[in-house]
Amino acid sequence: MDRQQEFVLRTLEERDIRFVRLWFTDVLGFLKSVAVAPAELEGAFADGIGFDGSAIEGFARVYESDMIARPDPATFQVLPWETPEGDPYSARMFCDITMPDGSASWADPRHVLRRTLSRASEAGFTCYVHPEIEFFLLSEVHEDGREPVPADNGGFFDQASHATATHFRRHAIEALEAMGISVEFSHHEGAPGQQEIDLRYADALTMADNVMTFRYVVKEVALTDGVRASFMPKPFSDQPGSGMHTHFSLFEGDRNAFYDSEDPYELSGTGKAFVAGILHHAKEISAVTNQWVNSYKRLIVGGEAPTVVCWGHANRSALVRVPMYSPGKASSRRVEIRSVDSACNPYLAYAVILAAGLKGVTENYELPPAAEDDVWSLTDSERRAAGYANLPQNLGEALAELENSELLAETLGEHVYDFFLRNKRTEWDSYRRSVTPYELRTLLPLL
Repeated sequence: MDRQQEFVLRTLEERDIRFVRLWFTDVLGFLKSVAVAPAELEGAFADGIGFDGSAIEGFARVYESDMIARPDPATFQVLPWETPEGDPYSARMFCDITMPDGSASWADPRHVLRRTLSRASEAGFTCYVHPEIEFFLLSEVHEDGREPVPADNGGFFDQASHATATHFRRHAIEALEAMGISVEFSHHEGAPGQQEIDLRYADALTMADNVMTFRYVVKEVALTDGVRASFMPKPFSDQPGSGMHTHFSLFEGDRNAFYDSEDPYELSGTGKAFVAGILHHAKEISAVTNQWVNSYKRLIVGGEAPTVVCWGHANRSALVRVPMYSPGKASSRRVEIRSVDSACNPYLAYAVILAAGLKGVTENYELPPAAEDDVWSLTDSERRAAGYANLPQNLGEALAELENSELLAETLGEHVYDFFLRNKRTEWDSYRRSVTPYELRTLLPLL
């Protein structure tokens, strides 16, 4: 037994923790959990916990259903919920999913990201990620398809409090930091009820774990505060949607591989090639970074989200931005990908973004000129004249790009790639067949 495992077992005993929740994520990004008693954990470290993989979205077919969840002691944290007596009640660990012979499950999103990070490591890079996570607080959620009711009427950076959840962000941040997840910033976003909490950068695997924990903690805190939290990309027709603008950087040891003090953008050749890779493969990765039919309601002109494939400096209409908050500070040089939304599977999204960027680096893609104009204001003909390609405008277009992508097939692996395509085609076909309230309201009286 290694030292981390010993630490976990000792902590369980010292803090009288009664349950340990073993977490993992399915292909669509939903958190799964099995609870074990502390007395069973030593055996779980040694042999894992067996489960029926065929019952989990995208994991296995019936005849290959036996799978093992192996807890990763490095991810151990006590959950910030107390018993009525004020004592810690449970803890959690993320799991790696393996086959009975010990080999990694190709269907495990955590393994997909690990595999891509290994390729980065072979090239000499460590990948760091910093997400800005947006979501809505809602006072009413209706089961009949009506729009929800936001929990407040605040706007961007507003300090105004509201009766329903006055101290929500403070409560959420306290819970996150109690679990070792560092928060950099938090504020009210532009739409009523919309919040943003930015996590401090971490390596990509740790951050994917943190995003999954974040979504769980935020929803739990919201319920405690008498509201609901939703990471749906666009719940309101007349308000901006919720994104997860994500900052990427590659380090070679302690040196930021994206930094070049001589460049006007302080962006190195490696950084430029990484951005070029993102742009070149932007359409292909869209189905993963924006995986729901609702995701494309956010990616529209006027929605404060990117709609074309381009990059820029201060340009927030661009798909990729090179922020300059700290000029001259080498460790701060990074690139911001603005298409990602808060409802993605973070393991798969980070894997495909990193794979696209690394492809640009290893094959030395050339970065096109920066777009410093507001590309939202351009017509389609003006965009084409400027050489800007549109991002997919719906899930169907995104899936067509994914289906023809060798890079994504290689990155996701055959099992995840095939399941993801099948599942999302079913979602798109179901959506296309559905008659919406908009159609009934506008067309039924006329036709």
